[in-house]
Formats: sequence, structure tokens, C-alpha cells
Amino acid sequence: MTTAFVLSGGNNLGAVQVGMLRALAEKGIHPDMIIGASVGAVNGGWLAAGCDVAAVDRLADTWEAMTRHDIFPFSAVGGLLGAIGKRDHLVSNRNLRKLLEKNLQFENLEDAPIPLTVISTDVLTGRENAISTGNAARAILASSAIPGVFPAIEIDGRPQIDGGVVDDTPVSHAVKAGADVIWALPTGFSCSARTAPTSALAMTLHAIGIMASQRLVIDIERYRNKCDLRIVPPPCPLEISPIDFSQAPRLIEAGYTNAMTWLDMGRPDVRAEVTLQN
Repeated sequence: MTTAFVLSGGNNLGAVQVGMLRALAEKGIHPDMIIGASVGAVNGGWLAAGCDVAAVDRLADTWEAMTRHDIFPFSAVGGLLGAIGKRDHLVSNRNLRKLLEKNLQFENLEDAPIPLTVISTDVLTGRENAISTGNAARAILASSAIPGVFPAIEIDGRPQIDGGVVDDTPVSHAVKAGADVIWALPTGFSCSARTAPTSALAMTLHAIGIMASQRLVIDIERYRNKCDLRIVPPPCPLEISPIDFSQAPRLIEAGYTNAMTWLDMGRPDVRAEVTLQN
């Protein structure tokens, strides 16, 4: 039996995924392969070197120390250059690159102890691109390059952006890879917001989260009879700005508690999990 973990995007809600991963690790559930998009690719990069409780705890420590500036180092000059068309992004990815280069325990994807595939979107064709070889930090930067926010990353001569644009929870790639059991870990979105996001970046990220959730519902219906598909439900209600990284400890705990409750209930069937997504 081959087990895959499929890790979705979700920006700061990637902290929810950390809690889910802690619950799975405590239950002795470990992946034979990891497939991630966007922040799921970032989390996957950490855990492809080992996915036990200690490894998840180290990832949690990183999340809890993170600030918005660590990921989105805004500058007036950078924003102006992006706005007037002098570059394709508003924010530098230098801080995220440094974070990856400091923490990844392998240089190339093919060297990962647990096989890791990250999903990006080809800017020119709009197709999803599964990357499983080459420089790991560069591939993860491509997978997490939020369009218009971070710079596109060239892979094999083609510009790539965030994989979440086309396939935020890439279940299809786990099916194609021959996984028998697929644990999908969607981060959800701010599903109980009482007011709309007030910044352009927050609104963009919130909208991407909503679109991604709807794509997952479609994929569940498409693949639930083709494999043993297990969707770990994200916590809801949840109200948080997509760019607020100060709530990581609360999000990790919410993801952990929600996943543990679901696991202890014996995992409701996929149709029930679809309901939990909406």
C-alpha cells in the first residue's frame, strides 16, 4: 500500500496544516510520498526529510516564530515598480528564499528521503506543472509564487507561478503516481469572516482560497471511487486575515484538535467531508 500526503495552499493558514500533520504523526500515519502546492509545497519541503512528531514540532516552531515581514517584505519602491509595470511582482521573495535555504535538508528534490513533488502553474499555457527534480528551493519558490505578489520563477526556461492557481490540493497527481491511500490536507479559508478583507493583498489571497475550496469539492467527486481518499477537514468557523501570521499557534492548535477529533470519530465518509468543506 502506497500512502500519499497531499498538502494544499493557503498562505498563513498553512499553520492549520501543521496541526493536522501533528495529529497524523501521533497516530502513526506516515507518507510514502508528498505532493504539495503553494504553502503546501513549503510545508512538504520541511517534512520530506522526515515526517515524525519531532519533525512536525520543528516545523511548528518555525511557523510560530514567523512574522508577516518574514514572508511579505513590503516596500514602497517595490510596490511602485510593480504598479507601473516595471516588474511582475509587488513583493520580493528573498525572505522566503532564505527561509527555505536555511531549513531544507536536501538540495535537489530527487534527494528527498520521502519523494516530494511540488505543483506550479505555467504562466504561458496555464497548465499545471509537477516538479519532482531539480533545485528544491527554486521549485518550492515557483510553487508558492502568488501571482502579482511574488516574482514568477523560471523552471526549464518557462515562467512558473503558484500551483494553487490551477490545482490547490493536487489529489489528481497522487492518483497518477499510483497512491492507494491519499490523505489530503486542505487548509480551508477564512470561512466566517464578518467583514471583507481591507487590503488588496488580503482580498486576493482570500479569493484564491475560496476558488481552491470549490476545486477540491469537484476533485473529491471525481476521485473518491478511484482510491482510498481521506480529506482531513480544516477547522471552521475560522476568522483571520490571510496575511496575519501572528495567529500561527492558535491555527496549529485548531488544526490539531479538529483533525484528532475527526480521526477519533473513525473518519466520516468522503461525502461527509465534502459537507465539512462548505
